[in-house]
Amino acid sequence: MTSPIDDLHTVRDYLRYASSQFAASPVFFGHGTDNVWDEAVYLVIRSLHLPVDNNAVFLDARLTRAERQLVYERIRRRIDERVPLAYLLGEAWFMGMPFHVDERVLVPRSPIAELIENGFQPWLGDKPVERVLDLCTGSGCIGIGAASVFEDASVDLSDVSPEALAVAESNIDLHELRDRVRTVQSDVFSHISGRYDIIVSNPPYVDAEDLGDMPEEFHHEPVLGLAAGNDGLEIAHRIIAKAADHLTPGGLLVVEMGNSWVALDEAYPELPFIWLEFANGGDGVFALTEQDLREYQKNS
Repeated sequence: MTSPIDDLHTVRDYLRYASSQFAASPVFFGHGTDNVWDEAVYLVIRSLHLPVDNNAVFLDARLTRAERQLVYERIRRRIDERVPLAYLLGEAWFMGMPFHVDERVLVPRSPIAELIENGFQPWLGDKPVERVLDLCTGSGCIGIGAASVFEDASVDLSDVSPEALAVAESNIDLHELRDRVRTVQSDVFSHISGRYDIIVSNPPYVDAEDLGDMPEEFHHEPVLGLAAGNDGLEIAHRIIAKAADHLTPGGLLVVEMGNSWVALDEAYPELPFIWLEFANGGDGVFALTEQDLREYQKNS
């Protein structure tokens, strides 16, 4: 019995084959790409350790049998097992930077990347940034991204999961930031000390109903990084309750809430949430100042 790899020989062959197979399957695109072609390009090109950009010179290059087997097997796993592409490759990109990822952490995909690239402006104003906390850090991509923008700041990557922190540690080393970035195991603020100029978080925020309805790809991700009780607000309540105690005067809290943003907004009518807009798409991210949080804390 022949295998497709007997008839597929070049990079171009595998790009076409992967595109056709993905188009004919129920795969869900939501972990870095949003269409058949981009998914095919990333799978084939990065499996072969080729550059995603300026790769036309390689399109008619012939693959070795081992390379053909590897690419073919990843295409099949993407379709048959619905494994997210980032886990098949062991890498994901955030702010144009590569990160190690596996099933111990969520696949990076936060719109907060755009905010970091803009230096948290205009919400941060002229406040200097010396310390940043990435709460519920997962792979560490948000905090490491912030460290790349605020080049003199020290950054703490915090998570309750030691497995996630092991991945974050590998990314600290990947980006050679050991002198300024460290990990802290903490259940929200339970083991966090001191104050920060920015606290940024992409915490679990998926409610019970949405969790059950999510496409199969999401069930490869750690439930700990997604589930936040029946209403999706379990972790957000804890962040809002204590954030003021860990912010410097004039500090900024930024939290992603995804589809649970409406429920959060309704739960805190007295809080002046700033719901951010993004040029590159995405929503459900709020900002609150230290002063607003302090005022809420005083009156609640």
